[in-house]
Amino acid sequence: MNTIKRFGSAMIVPVLMFAFFGIVLGFATLFKNPSIMGSIAEDGTTWFKIWSVIESGGWTIFNHMEIVFVVGLPLSLAKKAPGHAALAALMGYLMFNTFINAFLTQWPHTFGANLEKGVENVTGLKAIAGIETLDTNILGGIVISSIVTWIHNRYYSKRLPEMLGVFQGLTFIVTISFFVMLPLALITCIIWPTVQSGISSLQGFIIGSGYIGVWLYHFLERVLIPTGLHHFIYAPIEVGPVVVNHGLKAEWFEHVNEFAKSTKPLKEQFPYGFMLQGNGKVFGAIGIALAMYSTTPKENKKKIAALLIPATLTAVVVGITEPLEFTFLFIAPYLFVLHALLAATMDTLMYGFGLVGNFGGGLLDFFATNWIPLAQNHWLTYVFQIIIGLVFTAIYYFLFRFLILKFNIPLPGRKKDEEDVKLYSKHDYKDKKVATETTSSTGNEYNDKAIYYLEGLGGKENIKDVTNCTTRLRLTVKDADKVEDSGYFTHNQMSHGLVKRGTNVQVVVGMSVPQVREAFENIINDV
Repeated sequence: MNTIKRFGSAMIVPVLMFAFFGIVLGFATLFKNPSIMGSIAEDGTTWFKIWSVIESGGWTIFNHMEIVFVVGLPLSLAKKAPGHAALAALMGYLMFNTFINAFLTQWPHTFGANLEKGVENVTGLKAIAGIETLDTNILGGIVISSIVTWIHNRYYSKRLPEMLGVFQGLTFIVTISFFVMLPLALITCIIWPTVQSGISSLQGFIIGSGYIGVWLYHFLERVLIPTGLHHFIYAPIEVGPVVVNHGLKAEWFEHVNEFAKSTKPLKEQFPYGFMLQGNGKVFGAIGIALAMYSTTPKENKKKIAALLIPATLTAVVVGITEPLEFTFLFIAPYLFVLHALLAATMDTLMYGFGLVGNFGGGLLDFFATNWIPLAQNHWLTYVFQIIIGLVFTAIYYFLFRFLILKFNIPLPGRKKDEEDVKLYSKHDYKDKKVATETTSSTGNEYNDKAIYYLEGLGGKENIKDVTNCTTRLRLTVKDADKVEDSGYFTHNQMSHGLVKRGTNVQVVVGMSVPQVREAFENIINDV
């Protein structure tokens, strides 16, 4: 389970980049639409050509998803020298596809794939980095990257005899990978048609699952957040082949111009309801924050507002909900389950009123990739979305408020004599001394936090491995008894909280977790 969690958190590294490229495509779609921009956006104009160039850049990550995942995963999964691991994974993936190309070229009838006709518009085939090969999608990239990273973790530091010293490190990993990729490529040529058939059957099942599938997808995507396994729910659907071969995000952006020009209901044009989870991040987050604020004693309202406002804005604007959700998750887990139930129900109801699209990234996605480019012909759908969303904001508010008061849930700020309810901000942090006599400020926020966390985790000798997701530093420790309690980590706003299950530990850092992790690893490795 720890391995699965580490793998899930590693998935977030490449996935986070999709938001930016999606926004680029959204604005390119808007500015190339003549019905919105007028004659300036007609095909052939200078304006059209400029935005076509920008749009081509927006497709970069979608056209090369496999390589992005191949390089991105080792950056989190490698236990040492992650840069070398990423290069080794890329080399392994290129060799893997080169071997497949060679097998299909030499024995086209044996494997049922003839490359002589090219791979353009041929189902099951694709050119990856200029190599004509089987289209194993991100699944192939993830598998190969994981195998090479495992080889890297096991053999990167192995010392070879002096005469073979030139082959140590990265070269040794690539050498081993060469002999591993050869049989893997042959096995893939044999079994991939069967795997692809299974994926096609899964696509048909999910697409035909209707409202039940929509509800179940959104419920699981929310409720699995504490485990880190939610990445396995949305990533294969949004950027993987589970629903459509190249992922729903790419499918949406590929056809959004057509959707914008047509008056046909969006649900008929794009009959997939699997990217609506941003509604819970926007409308749900507002209701939860208002409920938490309204149940706080008067003397602490300003303090809790300083905590809730940035966390809520983070959820609403960019769709990162963990700072807000983790505020109540470990104090009252049933509130989080309620949140997942309400979010799934809201998304399913919106889907019933015809809403489909790319909404996972909060208001940025709402505006850039849905409302602005599509409002002219589909504004009524978005009116229904807003009405349903505001109704659920009220439902969230009243249900959360009732339960908080009914069970006297000790959320931050609810104790009248509570003093340590502060804004989790850089300015606030810099005005505080690091809360330990043995740790002095280095003048760098990330280093200070890394040093502080390391001491609370039992020192570098107690750290087995470390990775991160969007907001959490994830670790495996050797001795769980050496880890301090949650109060240590939240003291003086050093973190948002601690999750500890056996030797699996998560420090809820916030959006600066990549920088903190880098500083943390530098300390461990004495860099």
